[in-house]
Amino acid sequence: MQQVTRPDPAPSRASYRLQRLMLTPLFRKGLRIGLPLAALALGLGIWLGNEGRREAIVTAAADLRDQIQSRPEFRVNVMAIDGASPEVAADIRNIIPVDFPISSFDLELSDLHALVHELPAVADASLRIRQGGVLQIDVTERVPAAVWRNDAGLDLVDATGAVVRGALVRDAYPDLPLIAGEGADAHVAQALDLIHAAGPLLPRMRGVVRMGERRWDMVLDRGQRILLPENAPVQALERVIMLSEAQDMLARDLAVVDMRLAERPTIRMNETAVDEWWQIRQTMTGAGNQ
Repeated sequence: MQQVTRPDPAPSRASYRLQRLMLTPLFRKGLRIGLPLAALALGLGIWLGNEGRREAIVTAAADLRDQIQSRPEFRVNVMAIDGASPEVAADIRNIIPVDFPISSFDLELSDLHALVHELPAVADASLRIRQGGVLQIDVTERVPAAVWRNDAGLDLVDATGAVVRGALVRDAYPDLPLIAGEGADAHVAQALDLIHAAGPLLPRMRGVVRMGERRWDMVLDRGQRILLPENAPVQALERVIMLSEAQDMLARDLAVVDMRLAERPTIRMNETAVDEWWQIRQTMTGAGNQ
């Protein structure tokens, strides 16, 4: 009797591996999502391979962008400046390269802020686009605290020493104290402390001068000078004021009060006073010899 050979019901190696893959969730998700996406990407790549189609898409996107940017709600029509003097406001309008009306998308507020902040008279500024298509610029100006006389002329400086603007004549700013000398702008705060401490000497004070970029001289009328030390100049000035009030020292014919050495303050008389003193001494000596 002939033996019948039946096929082996076990799956082949490839079929077995395929069945195992189909049981994997990640593989099934790849077939369900990844395969359609790959087919879509392939079709899109073939469609965009045509240069004419690509140019049409770019043109349509640019037109859509222009339509959005040119809408009235995105237009900036005017510029408003608050907190600035007329001179500073005019400087701001001159340095901002904007032709109105303009789309708000074309305004780089950070660049405009940097331009405004570079003006010497501007301490701080903020820029924003407010409702109604207005470019709003709020400015905080530097406040002049003194007139600084230097080699280049006269400048107005604030309490930090920053130059606010130039000055043509000293008499145009009678309410501001005068400081002078190289490096005086770097020590405006100390100069102002001296001026505030001058008290009864203020009516006679003509200014303070930075000497050797180390210390201050206070200049009074009648050519008098108070030479202050490098350290603790305010305290030295207060000592001079006390001596002057007690002994009426500065009302005398003195040229210099030297306080650079705290332990040995000295005074220097005017030449006229010295001559008169010598004449008086010679007269007294002659009278004594007789």
